[in-house]
Amino acid sequence: MSVSTWDVDVIVMPKTGVNDPEGEAIRGGLKMLGYDSVAKVRAGRMIKLQIAATSSEEACAQASAMADKLLANPVIEVFEVEVVGLAKETAQL
Repeated sequence: MSVSTWDVDVIVMPKTGVNDPEGEAIRGGLKMLGYDSVAKVRAGRMIKLQIAATSSEEACAQASAMADKLLANPVIEVFEVEVVGLAKETAQL
């Protein structure tokens, strides 16, 4: 089987019920700017990876293992993994 390079996004967010001070600060800033319609903000992070794998399923499995072991704290965070597709270029993300 040939190995391809896959673009993979890992989105890490605080679990529901976990204090999110960054989200609250963003919400406060938006309200100060006049965006009173914003009721709630949850702030997380996106990690973009390029993974060498034989299939998108293998790339997804590798990224999930990475997120579970290092990229997310399973006590207070949840994560989603999305294989975006084959990498167009491998030099930069």
